[in-house]
Parts: sequence; C-alpha cells; structure tokens
Amino acid sequence: MNALTNIAESATTPAVQDDNADGPSVAQPLPAPAALKEAIGLEPVMKAQIAGHRQAIREILEGRDSRLLVVMGPCSIHDRDSALDYARRLKQLADEVGDSMLLVMRVYVEKPRTTVGWKGLAYDPHLDGSDNMAEGLASTRRLMRDITELGLPIACELLQPMLSAYMDDLISWAAVGARTTESQIHREMVSALPMPTGFKNGTDGGIQVAIDAMGTSRHGHRYPGFDDQGRPALLRSRGNPDTHLVLRGGHHGANFDDKSVEKAAFDLRAAGVSSAIMVDCSHANSGKDPARQPLVLNEVIRQRLNGMSSLVGVMLESHLETGKQPLGAELRYGVSITDGCLGWAESEHHIRFVAKRLSEQPV
Repeated sequence: MNALTNIAESATTPAVQDDNADGPSVAQPLPAPAALKEAIGLEPVMKAQIAGHRQAIREILEGRDSRLLVVMGPCSIHDRDSALDYARRLKQLADEVGDSMLLVMRVYVEKPRTTVGWKGLAYDPHLDGSDNMAEGLASTRRLMRDITELGLPIACELLQPMLSAYMDDLISWAAVGARTTESQIHREMVSALPMPTGFKNGTDGGIQVAIDAMGTSRHGHRYPGFDDQGRPALLRSRGNPDTHLVLRGGHHGANFDDKSVEKAAFDLRAAGVSSAIMVDCSHANSGKDPARQPLVLNEVIRQRLNGMSSLVGVMLESHLETGKQPLGAELRYGVSITDGCLGWAESEHHIRFVAKRLSEQPV
C-alpha cells in the first residue's frame, strides 16, 4: 500500500465517537508528516529554488540586498482556483519589479480565531464544518507545490505547531501572529524552522514580546513534540538566527509612524537582535480598512527613502477582488472570506508605483 493510498484512506475514515472518554476522542487519523511529504513531494529543482528564496530573504533582512521584501496575497486561502489565478498574476508582476522588490505570496491556510469560526483550508477544505483535515493538509501541500512550480516564494503564518511539519519544506518566509508571539511553544517551533520568520508585536501594540521571542528562538531548545513519523519524541532544535519584527498596530491604533518605527529600531538594537522591521499594512495599522493599506505602504516608503534603513519589508492583504464576503452557499470568485483585501487592480497599481519610486531613488 503506497503513501497516497494511506492518505486517501485517512481522508475518508469516519469519525470515532466515544461518549465515555474523559478527553477528546479521535475524529480522524492523520498521515504522518513524512508520509505526506513523500506522497506530495518536491523535485530537486524546487528544493533548490526554495533554498534560494530563503537566502534572498535573509540577505534583505541583513541589509545585504537593498530590495524591499513584499509579502502579499489573500488574507486566507479558501479556493484553489482563485489562489492559483492570483499566483500567476503575482509571478508576472514579481518578474517586472524584481530589481527593486522581492514579492512573496501569502499562502495562509490557518486562521487564528478569537472566538469560533472557519479555521482555514488546512482544517476545513470544504468550508462546511466537516473538518476533513487529512484532505486539507493534502490540498495545502498540492497548492503550495503548484505555486512553487510557478517560481514564487511562499509565506505562511504558522499557528498550530503540529501542522508546521506538513509544509515547512515549502515555505520561504513564516510569520508568528500577535496572539502567539508570546507562546513558549511557538518560540520553540521557530527555533527549529529552516526559514526566516517574522514575529508580530503583541495585540496591545507593544514590541517587547516580539523582542523576547526573537531572542528566545535564536537559541537551541529541547522540547516535546512529534517526529516526522508522528511519534511522540523529545525534539532538539539548533536555533533560528533569521527572525525579525513585524509591526501590525494594536488596540490603541497604528504603529508605523516615524516615532514608533524609530523607537522600535532603537529597542531592537539595544536588545542585540535584528533591527530589520516589516510593516503589516493591514490589521490595526489600517484600522482593518483594506482601502487604507496603500496609505500605510506609501508612508513606509517615504520613511525608507528618508533613510530609515531598518524598514526592509511590508505585508499587504490582497486578493483578486476588493473587500470580503460572508461564508455561505454561493461565494463570489476571488473575494476573501476572512479579512477584507485590496483588489488585484489596485494592488498591481500600487506595487508598480512603489517600484518606480524605489528605482528612481534607491536606498
């Protein structure tokens, strides 16, 4: 029986109910990370490409590459066709602006939830609460592999540490969100990741939790987890030296203004960690209004061109169409079902405009 057959059987295995169980019951067996990676594998040329993208991002973070790192794409991926449509357009744009920017596609397949709701493609690929995670993980790997085949680097927020092992070989840049930056488990996870990773500031807008996370994750750790065969194990990490801060605003408003950025850069240097800063143009920095993202983007570029060398990257929530829609029976193609996004036409326009500004006045 081959790996694909095992995965297919996992995806169709019925839920196991045990009303007498004291803890959670097994709803569905999942394939081991190694089995899924074998079934949906990477060609040597793809592995080399991903390694090259990771190195390019490291060089931007270290100031050895003057290009702007731009992580952009849908708030969350819910539809394979629209995701690949977006990826093809982004690849064409990336080639066009490659002298001044490195474009990386957001392929977010997990969504943090303050209360309840759809948790992302990896959890619920059918968007109906059936939570077929075995199928969701396979769909995620196939999609990421296909986007990689187009030549694009992939960015992903890693929310559930157990899931990172199913996709870590495909990701060129990772993020840890505001709600999880303070988590010891996520810091241990990052210490083992093979790609550069951004820690977002806390939901209160403070950056100390991110600074602490950067310092902690660059060291090696021993911690309980699962090996690539899905067996409980004591894991050992070497530490991840390629971490940085992502400013996303907080409960009290935005934090991408001159004063906030200058203070963040000072505090990062004082702590002895990387002073590289990415600004998330969405979330609290835009007041969750996607139409305000270009205003944030242009302010970041102004500061950068005025000499703020710590500003090395931006993040944009962008999809084929503007706005968002509720999760329902009939979904409009290319419209986010989570946070509102900037439409493709506007995204393309603003990226081209910024590329022109950077080319005329390089950092």
